[in-house]
Order: sequence, then C-alpha cells, then structure tokens
Amino acid sequence: MHNETNTSASNQQPALKRVLGLGTGILLVAGLMIGSGVFKKIVPMAQTGLSEPWILFAWAGAGIITLFGAFTLAGLSSLTEESGGVYEYLRLSFGNFFSFLFGWTDFTIMGCASVAAVAFIFAQTVNVFIPLGNPFHAWETIGIGGFLYPFADGGIKMLAIAAIVLLTWINYRGVQNGGLINNIISSAKIIGILLLIIIGLSYAPVHTNDIQTETTASGLKGVAFFSALLAAMLNAFWAYDGWSNISFITGEIKNPKRNIPIAIISGVAIAMALYLLANAAYMHVLPLEQLKAVDQSRIGAAVVAETLLGKAGQSLIVVLIMISVFGTLNGIILAHARIYYRMAQEGYFFRKAKTVHPVYRTPSVALLYTMVWSCLLVISGTFDMLTNMVIFAGFLFYLLLAWALFKMKRNGSIKEKVTGYPFVPAFIFLFSLALIINTVVTQPLQSLIGLGLMLSGVFFYFYFKAKKQEI
Repeated sequence: MHNETNTSASNQQPALKRVLGLGTGILLVAGLMIGSGVFKKIVPMAQTGLSEPWILFAWAGAGIITLFGAFTLAGLSSLTEESGGVYEYLRLSFGNFFSFLFGWTDFTIMGCASVAAVAFIFAQTVNVFIPLGNPFHAWETIGIGGFLYPFADGGIKMLAIAAIVLLTWINYRGVQNGGLINNIISSAKIIGILLLIIIGLSYAPVHTNDIQTETTASGLKGVAFFSALLAAMLNAFWAYDGWSNISFITGEIKNPKRNIPIAIISGVAIAMALYLLANAAYMHVLPLEQLKAVDQSRIGAAVVAETLLGKAGQSLIVVLIMISVFGTLNGIILAHARIYYRMAQEGYFFRKAKTVHPVYRTPSVALLYTMVWSCLLVISGTFDMLTNMVIFAGFLFYLLLAWALFKMKRNGSIKEKVTGYPFVPAFIFLFSLALIINTVVTQPLQSLIGLGLMLSGVFFYFYFKAKKQEI
C-alpha cells in the first residue's frame, strides 16, 4: 500500500498516487530547467565584455554551484516521502514558521509568478508566427496606480491564460497526464538542442582569425572583471532555475528516497552539458562582437540558426523555444501546486487546498488556486517585477536548506551518506550569503520589495495558526 500511495493527513481523504518513475523524474528536472534561457542568455552574457572561455566558465561555474545545491537537496530528501519538497524539509528542520514563509513566498513570487511569466513568454513566441493583436486596444493605456495595465498586450495575455487553463486541466485529470506531456516535450527539446549543437560545432566560420583574436583577447581586470563574471553567472542561474521543483512531487514519485536524488543530480548534469555545448556552438558560429551587437528584441540562438540555415533556421529556433517554454510551463504547474496542498494538510494554507480528487487522485483545488492567481498576475502584468526577485528569494532559501542539512546530520535525523558533505553545504551557505548581500547592496529597492512580499506572509502565518487552533 505504501509504495502505491502517499500517506494523507486525513484518513477520510483519498491519497496521491505514486505513479511517476525515475525516467520521468530525470526528464522533469531537465525539462523544468531548459526553457528560454539557453536560447536567449548568450547575448546579455556577450555584452558583459567577457571573453569566450570566461563565458563558458560562467556557465560551468553556475552549473557546478547548482549541482552543489542538488547534492544538498538530495541529502535532505531522505527526511520524508511526503509531497512538498523544500517546504517539507524546512518544516522538519526549523518548524512551521520558516516553512510557511517559503510556501507563501512560492505562492506570491516564485511559483505563480513564474507560471505567469513563462505563459506570457510562450504567448509572445506564438505571436512571432501568428500576430495575436489586442482586442482591447482602445483601453490599453488605462492604468491602475501607474504600473498596472490590465488591457495592454491583450491578445498575448489571452493566449497565456488559455495555456495556463489548458495545462491545469490536463494535470487536474491525473499526474500521469502531466508526466507524459513532460516526457514528450522534454525529449523533443533535448533532441532539438543536440541537433543545433551538432550543426553549430560542425560549421566552418567565415569570420577571420583577426576578428576572432580581437574578440576573445579583449579582457577586463580587477573589480570590473569580477562584476562582469557575476553578471554573467546571474544570467546563467536564471537558465538553471527550476531544478528543485521535482522535490515538490515527492508524494507521487516511486521509491522517492532513491529516485529523487538520482533525478535531481542527473537532470542538472544533462542541462549543464547542453548549456555548455550550446553556448560553445553559438560562439563558434558567430564572434562575440556580432553576438554583442544583437538587438535586445532578438533571440541570440535564432541569429545563430539564421546564419547556419537561413530564415528557416530562425523559424526552427522560435518553434523550439515555443515547445521548450510550453514544456516548462507544464512542469511548473504540475510541481508547485503540491507545495500548497502540503501546506493545507498541515493547516497553514486555505483548507480546501488539501483536497485530493477522488477519481484523478490529484491536488485538484491547489491546482485551481495556482491557476487563478497565475492568471490574475498575467492580467496585471506585474509578474516581471516579481520574477526579477526569484533568484534572490531562491538563494535565501538555499541558504536555509544548507543550514538544515548541517542541523539534521548533527542530530542524527539524516544517517545516509551525503555527497560532498560537509564541504558542499558549507559552500552553498557561504555563496548564497554572498549573493544575497551583493543583491541587497546593488539592488536595495528590489531587495526591500522582495523581503516585504516575503514578510507579508507573517500576518497570514498567524492567521492560519489561529484557524488551525480553532479546529
């Protein structure tokens, strides 16, 4: 019975089903990470002024740090077989307050805003082929508070909402449906990127050696160099983001204590290899000076593909991005609702979110809450501001996870061997602390807004705690 279903907080409730295997887990991790970043980030990274080897170093460095984070999370995964992942690890390590702040931050910033942003990017990509227009054109300048413009980009927003509703409906009707879509799309985009890499690395560049030497030899020194390297790594971190999401669906993974660590580490390794090879191919086809000059409205990989295959190549990249982003959207919707389901089980979210559909055995109400809030964020247009805080908020909780691993190893809650312990969690703790401090210093207003949104959860924490005590 235990390997079929997850233990429910209430014996009267149907339980989630353990139906997702290791292969789906690996493809889910890779699929969640491989979105639009691998196609778009080469241009801003070229504009940092770094040479080709240092750009590849930035990708590799961010990948290794992400892999260290994966080792840390894999170590914590032995704590429980419940859904919720990071939320559950923080709850077991530090109690309800810090775990609730993570869950609330995920609902307000990291999860639903990411759903809204990725859906919007998907619709923008479709708009390249099929102009969506704006049926609300006459009202698009109507604003609320000077920053909310609900009628702007009406056609794109309508398609974004339609994509969210469609994928929510598919995942509502069974986690196997979402897993199957993930496997098909993730496999397709990995194959597409591999073909681009093979064609790119096989290409005989037409630019001269003089230009290539000039562009790769120009370098930065001292503080300017480290600032550029950090900027490049932050671009890479956005492309690596999403790897921890598989932990949220622990309750539906077969043999999770074995499969979750393997899936996380394997998925991150696949994405890291693809990112390094793809960016090496981009810089093989075009010199950095040309990549640096690409207009911000254009996609770096599309410019490279146009050089390789003409206009057809550019169209193929746009289609590949469309597929990749749609797959990422499916994975985010599938994963994040499980956090709110688990919070509700513990009494720290809206009670109905703990409902499991009696037929489909999915967290049906939590999926609907995610859909509604994400669609409202699409309409508001504020998701860009929120997703700018995703990396900052994410590293704040990575710091807590590293601390949690030390704590749970010391008190004997984790007896299994953890790869790289104690060096890896110590590195993640110090790196996360340095990144948080740097963000606060360089972007104080954005940091304060992010912290303010996180701390808004304090009121709701005490509200839910009081409601729980009434039961």
